[in-house]
Amino acid sequence: MAHDHAHVQEFFGSRAAGWDVRFPDDGPAYAAAVADLGLRPGDAVLDAGCGTGRALPPLRDAVGVRGTVLGVDLTPEMLDAAVRAGRHAAGQLLLADVSRLPVGSAVLDAVFGAGLIAHLPRPDENLRELARVVRPGGRLALFHPLGRAALAARQGRRITDEDLRAEPNLRPLLAGSGWRLESYTDEDSRFLALAVRHG
Repeated sequence: MAHDHAHVQEFFGSRAAGWDVRFPDDGPAYAAAVADLGLRPGDAVLDAGCGTGRALPPLRDAVGVRGTVLGVDLTPEMLDAAVRAGRHAAGQLLLADVSRLPVGSAVLDAVFGAGLIAHLPRPDENLRELARVVRPGGRLALFHPLGRAALAARQGRRITDEDLRAEPNLRPLLAGSGWRLESYTDEDSRFLALAVRHG
């Protein structure tokens, strides 16, 4: 898939209205991935590429009423769908690009990114921008409710050696962008890479 912004907006914009209907059973997987992120009450967390906001309620549950939950997406239609689903009640929604986040440096405790990395136009720079907004020791979760093989099968394609989500590719990519990969899970039922902000 092309990585330019217009293509991403067109791809997701045209699918936003029916997105949650297409994937109605993903809620528990999102909640489990958020739990693995290890958030604490009062933490500040960003859902990068939040889409229809499926992670926002479990993120809010994890950080509590004193915490901060931000949802950022490039596609207005996805944010509109999040509002229609009532998920804006769980966090503040921002129309923004993950390559230029409207967030100060080292102010967040964690970033959650579901299905994000495949759509980053410049993964090294974009992951560095995510690192910029997270304090040292903060955490990053790169998640998908399907593992790489199951997702490729659903999309009718094959996994290639160039797949950024493959551990031999992802580990050095994260390391060069301010993150240290701590755990890596790639099963049919989920993909979850957890990393810690170093430096």
